[in-house]
Amino acid sequence: MIYNFDEIIDRRGSNCLKYDFAKERGKNDELLPMWIADMDFKAAPEISKALQKLIDHGVYGYTDTKSDYFEAVYSWFKSRHQYELCEEALIKAPSIVYAIAAAVQTFTSKGDAIIIQTPVYYPFYDAILRNDRKLVENPLYIENGKYRIDFDDFEKKIVSENVKMFILCSPHNPVSRVWTKEELLKLGNICLKHKVLVFSDEIHCDFVYGTNKHFVFPSLSKEFEDNTILATSASKSFSLAGLHNCNIFIKNKELKRLYQSTIEKAGYSQPNMMGIAATKAAYKSGGAWFDDLLVYLNENIAFMREFIQKNMPKIHMIEPEGTYLIWVDMRELGLDDAKRDEFIEKKAKLWLNKGSIFGKASRGFERFNIACPKATLKEAMERLKKAYDELES
Repeated sequence: MIYNFDEIIDRRGSNCLKYDFAKERGKNDELLPMWIADMDFKAAPEISKALQKLIDHGVYGYTDTKSDYFEAVYSWFKSRHQYELCEEALIKAPSIVYAIAAAVQTFTSKGDAIIIQTPVYYPFYDAILRNDRKLVENPLYIENGKYRIDFDDFEKKIVSENVKMFILCSPHNPVSRVWTKEELLKLGNICLKHKVLVFSDEIHCDFVYGTNKHFVFPSLSKEFEDNTILATSASKSFSLAGLHNCNIFIKNKELKRLYQSTIEKAGYSQPNMMGIAATKAAYKSGGAWFDDLLVYLNENIAFMREFIQKNMPKIHMIEPEGTYLIWVDMRELGLDDAKRDEFIEKKAKLWLNKGSIFGKASRGFERFNIACPKATLKEAMERLKKAYDELES
């Protein structure tokens, strides 16, 4: 491994949400944060070099992209995911959360139903409810330790609720499923059958483990491509969330025209110059760094799996197929919400994402971010074990 992911970076004092805003969010400063989905690693050196070049230039005016930007994005997806993006389909946006809200505003009206697969990334709820749309849930279910889709429920609710849009999370956050080609085809065909537009959030697409394979949703058929808003970003793969840049691809020209109009009405035009430079450098030159990162994350997953199985038999890690977010089942501890919060925060002294924020049915689960040095993960597990041993004694 060329890159040093074991290096401990002190992020305190950098105004990062993960470490510097505990008190503002009602938390204790002594908690070890493993909640928000960014990484505790230094960015790929090629990215820092590109940003330093801009800093040294010293002029930070309005910026846009030329063909070399698209070529970097295109090459990454062609080589990594065997999908050829279309430059004419590209719309740049500051974040995928922003992009989801813009899609909701563009393609649905107040009171229209939008379906999501819960438990799911909580801003999906906000984009629907804060825009006065109707939330429809297609709950995933666990079978033999693995989350699966209830396709009958999915189609039944699309019909009964007159659903207009489906927000797909692929790979899925927080349950870390990498959907199979067969699963995606089934979802897509149901949506085509009932004229449901698909917004496909694929921000975690590069994180795939074992024999699993990520399929870019619109790559599966021309009909899917014509019925999909594809959302991508380098922000998760290369930890660039603070630079606010994502790429939306809409092959359908009429859908793209309508969507672009919404973004223009919101007043967004030229993208963040640092985000553009970082994204281009990441996709063009960051491949070796990312490949080493994936090896390191696999090692972290293996460590966490073994540690929990050996030391905490009433806690169960849902085996991740993708992402760097680990979904952990703590229901067997028999704690209600208040007692589980006390167990996590006051006893284990950890700051996690509690399952209930991803959906009511996820009470008793916790989401861990393991994109951190092994020493940090080891400390988190030891804190958890100490609290577990006290609980069981």
